[in-house]
Amino acid sequence: MNSDSRAIRALIEAYADAVFRRDAEAWQANWHEDARWDLMGTLIEGRTAIVAAWQQAMAGFAFVGFMCQPGPIEVVGDAASARVWVRETLVDTDGRRRELFGRYDDEYRRTAEGWKIARRSYRIIQEL
Repeated sequence: MNSDSRAIRALIEAYADAVFRRDAEAWQANWHEDARWDLMGTLIEGRTAIVAAWQQAMAGFAFVGFMCQPGPIEVVGDAASARVWVRETLVDTDGRRRELFGRYDDEYRRTAEGWKIARRSYRIIQEL
């Protein structure tokens, strides 16, 4: 595995860690300023709007568990893409629990600060 692939894996891990800790500042650091997030058909554009939508969604949960496993990472110059498999455990503020399996289709961009998520598309594959 080359250094770019390792750096992108570290980015994916930092994203998951920030979700578990509900740390908006750490979570937003993973996104490119001009990022686009396709959240099950709803397109959110720009890091500021993405973080605001995430904070609003997280407010509805008493607990969020977030595990992910990257698939192949393809790097071409300053751009990269990957598929990331996700398992989420969600407990809403009323105590209802959901288990989701999903997939991110990602595009990344190299910046002066390192690799950032440029586009992320999320789909639920299965709910238990």
